[in-house]
Amino acid sequence: MTKSQKIRLSASRDIPFNKLVLSQSNVRRVKAGVSIEELAEDIARRTLLSSITVRPMLDENGAETGMFEIPAGGRRYRALELLVKQKRLNRTAPVPCIVRTDGLAEEDSLAENVQRAPLHPLDQFRAFQAMREKGKSEEEIAAAFFVSANVVKQRLKLAAVAPSLLDAYAEEEMTLDQLMAFTVNPDHERQEQVWETIKRTYAKQPYEIRRMLTEGAVRASDRRAQFVGLDAYEAAGGVILRDLFQSDDGGWLQDASLLAKLVDEKLETETQAIRAEGWKWIEIGADFPYGHTYGLRRIIGEPEPMSDEETASLEALKAEYDRLEDEYAGAEEVPEEIDIRLGEIETAMEALQERPVRFEPDEIAMAGVFVSIGHDGRLRVERGYVRPEDEPPVETNGQDEADGIDASADEEVDHTTAAETSEETEEEEDGLKPLSDRLVMELTAHRTLALRDTLANDPQTAFLAALHAMTLRLFYHYPLDSCVEITPHSSSLGTQASGLADTAYALNIDARTERWLTALPKAPEDLWEALVGFDSDSREALFAHCVAMTVNAVHEPYNRRPRALAHADVLAAALGLDMAAAGWTPTGESYLARVTKARILEAVREAKGDEAADRIAGLKKPDMVAAAEELLSASGWLPEVLRMPGLPEGEAQSAENGGETAMGDSAVIADDEPVTGNAFATAAE
Repeated sequence: MTKSQKIRLSASRDIPFNKLVLSQSNVRRVKAGVSIEELAEDIARRTLLSSITVRPMLDENGAETGMFEIPAGGRRYRALELLVKQKRLNRTAPVPCIVRTDGLAEEDSLAENVQRAPLHPLDQFRAFQAMREKGKSEEEIAAAFFVSANVVKQRLKLAAVAPSLLDAYAEEEMTLDQLMAFTVNPDHERQEQVWETIKRTYAKQPYEIRRMLTEGAVRASDRRAQFVGLDAYEAAGGVILRDLFQSDDGGWLQDASLLAKLVDEKLETETQAIRAEGWKWIEIGADFPYGHTYGLRRIIGEPEPMSDEETASLEALKAEYDRLEDEYAGAEEVPEEIDIRLGEIETAMEALQERPVRFEPDEIAMAGVFVSIGHDGRLRVERGYVRPEDEPPVETNGQDEADGIDASADEEVDHTTAAETSEETEEEEDGLKPLSDRLVMELTAHRTLALRDTLANDPQTAFLAALHAMTLRLFYHYPLDSCVEITPHSSSLGTQASGLADTAYALNIDARTERWLTALPKAPEDLWEALVGFDSDSREALFAHCVAMTVNAVHEPYNRRPRALAHADVLAAALGLDMAAAGWTPTGESYLARVTKARILEAVREAKGDEAADRIAGLKKPDMVAAAEELLSASGWLPEVLRMPGLPEGEAQSAENGGETAMGDSAVIADDEPVTGNAFATAAE
């Protein structure tokens, strides 16, 4: 029986660096992995950890020349070469080498690279954790392995996941993306509960894991969190869940009840100074429904004038801003320090121009304040709202009590009595006396018809009169101050849908209303003169705002208005209304959680195709809602009721036909009638 031949390992020896050269047999041609510079720094820190494979170079006779070529280990050689050039390593420094003589050089190079097993990510996570436990800081670990400190934090976070989940990852039962999702919540028990819930289902997407782990928590971007402040929340013992692997908008505040307590306390503290102002009532809440001021009259305070010092500061800031803008007007790029300074100037000017508002004592005594949190997380104070029961009695002269004269000019109204006839006769005999009510009514009826006829021929004044009437109703709630019986109605929308107040379109309307409240006179009797003084653009803008506030396209089951809703479609088409561009998005709250699973799948199929819909078809309703919300995000998908309507054939004139007259082709202008821009020119009978 022959004995098996024992394996002989290649000899190892130290060879001076200047006796080594690179071999053309090295199979590595493409750069990959750690750079030569980083590898050189690592060798300088820890010396050479792996020997270099070399082969002796032979002369023509096959004798060794004393030089050695390197078929495997070229990157280590180049790193050593760099250290020699930097004079950090002697040219004759001994280099640990494995000397090979058998086989092919290319075989050595290929075997060394192919047979090298990459380190499992979990081993790296645990190695970083072990170094951290032995006193190394995150920055020191990052410097040792040429990665950023954030990468080290991420690896340590992964290593801190529940051991059972790490084992599942090691056994390839979960992906790295799924493991990263579990780092959101450090509670091992909760992590294991979620994994047990989802590991045998299709709902294993990372976003679904994050949603389950942050259920009940409050986003740091929430207005309540911004109002309290993350530092104050953490100082009170609150925990913030963070996601180191993707944008998390500041994380999640885990203790919602603590946050609510802090919100109430801060709101009450902030309200103390407002109470001292003496308002009749104050309502406090983190949020109020949209339209909460509906039916209340708004009192407009007077802005406090600037002091001489403030005026001088504002002028100086304006001058500096204009100088910097002129100086860099032609520059391709404004220097960073100049851009920062311009921003500082803008902020300072805004602070000076936002004047505190002063109210009269009698106004404060009958009005109240709403204190809440704005959409930006700052305190929102709405002062000067008067409830109907607190309104002072309106003084009338008797004529205003008559709510209007009959609209028909042909209808005779004869309420003459014998007493009135006798009274008129007596007045004729007794000289000048006040006119009778009957006569005043008759005379003003004539005047009313004459006003109508004259106003119909003066579109500009008619426009002004309509604007005056609407503005009185919508901004002052004094309908009796106008003889034009146009009564605009602005429906409250606070009860129809939640979350309206934070939409882009609601914020635009509120900001526009606030600007007009500031621009309009305080007293209703001064409104006409103010409107006369406005330029045409301002009048048209105010008119558009007033008309817009009367729009009601809400479909209510108890108030069916099919023709009005059909007109809303016409108006939307004429305006080119795109609800997706306006800011509406299909979320769980706004749509998905409110419809059936079939509707959800229909939406996903329309927006993303059959494959995406089939992928979530087997999920439970809450999971399907979360998945669909992510799939439909930024897709522009809209439910049918919100989609762009088409103009019905023959319905409403469009800009495309040049704006034909409402009277159509049958309107014939008389030969002696001057042709003007009036679309309602008199038609010949």
